[in-house]
Amino acid sequence: MKKFWRRLPLIVVVAGAAGLLVYGFWPVPIEVDAVIVARGSFDITVDDDGETRIREKYIVTSPVTGNMLRVELHAGDVVSQGKTVLVRIEPRHPEPLDARSKAEAEASIRAAEAACEVASARRKRSKEELELAKHDYDRNRVLLEKQTISRSEYDQTEHQFHMAEADLRSADFAVRVADFECELARAALVQTQKDLNSSESVSTFTLVSPVEGHVLRVFTEDAGVVEPGTRIMEVGDPRDLEMEIDVLSTESVRIKPGATVHVDHWGGDGTLKGIVRVVEPAAFLKVSALGVEEKRVNIIADFRDPFESRESVGDGFRIDARIVVATADNVIKVPTGVLFRQDRSWHAYRIVNGKAWLQQVTIGKTNGLETEITAGLSPGDVVVLHPTDKVADGIPLKATHLKLTDSP
Repeated sequence: MKKFWRRLPLIVVVAGAAGLLVYGFWPVPIEVDAVIVARGSFDITVDDDGETRIREKYIVTSPVTGNMLRVELHAGDVVSQGKTVLVRIEPRHPEPLDARSKAEAEASIRAAEAACEVASARRKRSKEELELAKHDYDRNRVLLEKQTISRSEYDQTEHQFHMAEADLRSADFAVRVADFECELARAALVQTQKDLNSSESVSTFTLVSPVEGHVLRVFTEDAGVVEPGTRIMEVGDPRDLEMEIDVLSTESVRIKPGATVHVDHWGGDGTLKGIVRVVEPAAFLKVSALGVEEKRVNIIADFRDPFESRESVGDGFRIDARIVVATADNVIKVPTGVLFRQDRSWHAYRIVNGKAWLQQVTIGKTNGLETEITAGLSPGDVVVLHPTDKVADGIPLKATHLKLTDSP
């Protein structure tokens, strides 16, 4: 017994050393980020940048030769249709019209009047198409409430109705342009005839705004002599804004008119929405920032958000657009950062009882950020996000940022 008490300190020291040795070699759990697999939906998009543009911009040019007074308007000034005076031009010296010049002026008036009639006919046609589209839209809305038609048929009718509205709006602007050109042609002839037939001093020739909107650019501000066709300023309505997005030609074949567009990084809060109106049929050559020649195609889309939510966006602003080309509905999905290639197959690390286990998976659709899982994982499984080379089969793990994948 006495020997035991004499050896007790030694036993305690040996046991403590053994405990420290075991504690030192005991595997420490690796901290990882993890997500819980869930069902959900995600969009498959074509992402590229573009810019905004006003659909109908008006280049104000001088219709006559004369002395233009200094332009008092500046970029950003508000103009009213038919009221705001844009330019004042005084004649230099009256010049008599010969027979040929008079005939050309009268022919210009007739051509402008014919253009007005064509624009009016097109507007009437667009109005009829809008009425028909509205009838179909109202009827299908009632049928949808009665569950007589499918949601896709209703969406198609709604899309046709919005397209008809846009066509009528474009036709209205075309009529305004034609009327403005007709007024310019008549005014030029009347002003010149007054110079010839009147002994009184000629009044200043004025050009008024053809549209409600703003001055976009002023090309010629200083007073001086101008010739017919001299560009003076550009005006337009910022409310009539559209998007021009250039994408690779190989991606454009997947984009159809009516596709939804999400606009990010436009400078404001949230995401703006749009709808593809036109996929231009001709491609053009563009050199990328890396010096690679690419064939690009312009995608033209309309904004669907009210103007009040995007009134700070003007002509020529840069945007980042995501064009939806397909949707994966009610699928098992994970962030793409969960997956990695190994032995020519896709794998992920599951966390079971605090340890990592390698799991082979089969993937489906992907948009680069999220990926569909068709086999290998089930809703509720916990997987490692962005696994490092320290993660391996049977390694203890500690999930520090456990979160659910986005679900609908």
